Amino acid sequence: MVFDAIALPPRNGQPPDHLLVALHGWGANRYDLAGLAPYLNLPTYQFIFPNAPFAHPQVPGGRAWYALEYSNIPAFELRQLTGLEEARQQLRDWLPTLEAETGIPLTKTVLLGFSQGGAMALDVGLQLPLAGLCSISGYPHTPLMVTADPVPPVLVVHGQVDPVVPLVAARQVQQELTAAQVPLTYRELPAMGHDIPPQALALVQQFITALG
Repeated sequence: MVFDAIALPPRNGQPPDHLLVALHGWGANRYDLAGLAPYLNLPTYQFIFPNAPFAHPQVPGGRAWYALEYSNIPAFELRQLTGLEEARQQLRDWLPTLEAETGIPLTKTVLLGFSQGGAMALDVGLQLPLAGLCSISGYPHTPLMVTADPVPPVLVVHGQVDPVVPLVAARQVQQELTAAQVPLTYRELPAMGHDIPPQALALVQQFITALG
C-alpha cells in the first residue's frame, strides 16, 4: 500500500534527519494538518501527510480511516469499526517503507494524529519502534496493544470541553498507557475543544524537541 500523501522537505534546505508523519481526522484529508507545518519549528524534519484509505460517506473530498460509529457518546463506546483492520495493516506495512524513500528510520520518525488519526497513531504506533507518538483529541481502540521494543514515548493532548471526543476517552488512554508503563506526557487543556489550538501545538513542539 502506498498512501496518497503530501511530503514537505526540511525548511533548512538540507536532507532530513527526522520524519514527522501526521494522520488527519475523520472526514478531513491530507491537506488538513499540512497547514500546521509552518507553526512547528522543526527545520530538520521532513513532514508527510497521508490521506486515509477510505472515502468519507458524507463529506465530499473527505477521507476516513474506517467507518466510525458509536453507541454511547458520553462513554464513547465504539462499535462496527468497518475497515479498521485494513487501515491498521496498511499503516503498519507502509511506515517502515518510508526509510527507503526518505533515508529516515523508524527510530527517528514521529507519528502524530488528530481525532480518528490520533486513535490510529496510538493503535499502530505502539507496535513500532518509533521515536515518539502524539495523539491530539484522540481515543483508544480498546485495549491498546503495546508490543514495540523499545516502546516510544507518547504525548496525549485533549481538550476539557471537546464536544466530539469526550475527555473520558483521553483519560482511558492515560490509564491504559500508565498501566503498561509507557513513557507518557498527558495534558488536558481547559479551553480546548475539538481542534488544535496554539497551546496544543506548543506542547507538540516541546515534546518532539525533547526527543532529540
